Amino acid sequence: MSRIGVFVCWCGSSIAEQVDIREVSRYGAMLPGVVKVIDHQYLCSESGQKLIVKTIREQRLDGVVVAACSPGMHQVTFRRAVTGGGLNPYLLEIANVQEHCSRVYKDRSEATARAKNLVRMMVERVKWNRPLDQVKLPVTRRALVIGAGIAGIQASLDIAACGYEVVLVEKKPSIGGHVAQLAEIFPPLGSSPCIMTPYAAEVVQNPNITLYPYAELESLEGYAGNFTARIRKKARFVDASKCTGCGICQQKCPVSVKSEFNEGLSFRPAVYLPFPYAVPNTAIIDRENCLRFQEGTCSLCQEVCPTGAIDYRQKDEIISEEAGAIVVATGYDLMAREVYAEYGGGQYPDVITSLQFERLMSASGPTRGLLRRPSDGRIPGSVVFIQCVGSMDASHGIPYCSRICCTYTAKQAMLFRHQCPDGRAYVFHVDIRAAGNNYHEYVRKAIEEYKTVYIRGRVSRVFLRDGCLVVSGVDAMIGEQVEIEADLVVLAAAVTASSGVENLARKLGIAYDLHHFLSEAHPGLRPIETNSMGIYLAGACQAPKDIPETVAQAGAAAAKVLGLFGSKDLFQDPSVARVNENTCTGCLLCQKVCTYNAIEIKGLKNRRGDVVKIVSSVNTNKCRGCGTCAAECRSHSIEFEGFNDQQIYAQINALGLR
Repeated sequence: MSRIGVFVCWCGSSIAEQVDIREVSRYGAMLPGVVKVIDHQYLCSESGQKLIVKTIREQRLDGVVVAACSPGMHQVTFRRAVTGGGLNPYLLEIANVQEHCSRVYKDRSEATARAKNLVRMMVERVKWNRPLDQVKLPVTRRALVIGAGIAGIQASLDIAACGYEVVLVEKKPSIGGHVAQLAEIFPPLGSSPCIMTPYAAEVVQNPNITLYPYAELESLEGYAGNFTARIRKKARFVDASKCTGCGICQQKCPVSVKSEFNEGLSFRPAVYLPFPYAVPNTAIIDRENCLRFQEGTCSLCQEVCPTGAIDYRQKDEIISEEAGAIVVATGYDLMAREVYAEYGGGQYPDVITSLQFERLMSASGPTRGLLRRPSDGRIPGSVVFIQCVGSMDASHGIPYCSRICCTYTAKQAMLFRHQCPDGRAYVFHVDIRAAGNNYHEYVRKAIEEYKTVYIRGRVSRVFLRDGCLVVSGVDAMIGEQVEIEADLVVLAAAVTASSGVENLARKLGIAYDLHHFLSEAHPGLRPIETNSMGIYLAGACQAPKDIPETVAQAGAAAAKVLGLFGSKDLFQDPSVARVNENTCTGCLLCQKVCTYNAIEIKGLKNRRGDVVKIVSSVNTNKCRGCGTCAAECRSHSIEFEGFNDQQIYAQINALGLR
């Protein structure tokens, strides 16, 4: 490669303020093989890209180095410009003179020297680049959505509305997620069942959506555009095609265990409907508590079922489904109240979580919407809400804000005052973070119209004195310790990642963060995508989110899926691993470290068809070019297209040149 063009970007003043662009340009012109150097205010602009195209053609360039911002930001843009000039897009290298120079050096001369080094290294590297072709893959225009809370439902409906099939998988017996448990939803303030019931019913009525409730992803194979999912459809022991949801079976069942839907505030039988407006409205038998399965002594539900739907012989099924894209919408959990023993969580029955409060206030809840104390059924006269229980508390491992607590606590305080106009509501808070359309005004309404007393400060403990709960904390505004007697204490427990999501992430080959929330590919530019192409995130599986943001993100994830389905074929970056089968020893260490399951075992055969050697083989459709396998390979048998030894050594050796 002998005709290289170097383009140096000012990025307005962002780079030029700290890097001497003229000096870098003069230096670049003296490098061997460089025939043209141009600097420009904004190379990423339309005029800048046209300049690159024009220069490539006029100077008959066979390699391009752009000294500008991060490749992660502009690589696609500049590759497009290089292609416009008639060059293969992989004959481009980018020297990141912003993040590696202007932003990290305070001394201008040091930043300039560093920029010159980077340009020299990229010039030497690009000389070894060779044209690469993108991998073309067919696309299965069918989506898999994991999780049927409000995010999964919204994404499914949006994709299905465009005429594509959707497979919706939910691990619980019914759909709706935590939103189905709420008494009322803000915004707008309205009954959750009134909003969720038709929303969920639309799922089962949509001919493009196949719903698998009480099912989980068993394994996933394939790659973007061509996934094969094995789904475990767990046995309900009730024939869904026969069950009418009449509820006779649960009326006769002699077993009584705590209801998960009512957060342990009521009891349910071993055969039950999850809740009155559950979708699907099909009963399920809890095998762990059913006398038939545990002792073989009962079959009452089968005897009374008018449609003969009870089937004790039912077994789990493994179903295989093809999909071109996946949306993960597994939602969130709340930190267990028992973690905060100093607040009496798990010790006092009248210390409850915010979700338990919602169930008490719900017309479908254990008290049919009447707020009663769990201990004695008495109407509470004073309720103390404690915010940030676990949130923003590094000592309990959760330094982040749960984001939704400020708003829903204001809502719950107002709901309490609706039922008990003479009641007293107190809110202990660390800070009010009600960012959203009318959210701040909503909190002010709780304070000014509903006379909720907000106390800024941490609660130190909740204890029992003369049979009455006492909340002890500090009022930071006046700098004094305060004690408030409460009939009911409501803990706004921290939002945590959904249980078991780490296992799901490993099956999908996607990353999760320190707090086990699923990670996006780039927090600023690719907030919906994961590091595995074709897999997208929606809702609180990524971080705490309120309902509007969840629904918006679900729509964005659906748009990404539809964008992928927009063409018959998918083009993948060719920068993938390659195995030298001659030197590969078949140790398969690379397979153990590959997070994308891209390394496969290949048997080399002789002329008689006998396997004579086992080697690693890279499924280029799955490989994402992370480089982990190459770093682990002891025989040095794995290299990357676009990152071979010659390129890397040329880049390193350039450091010794002046």
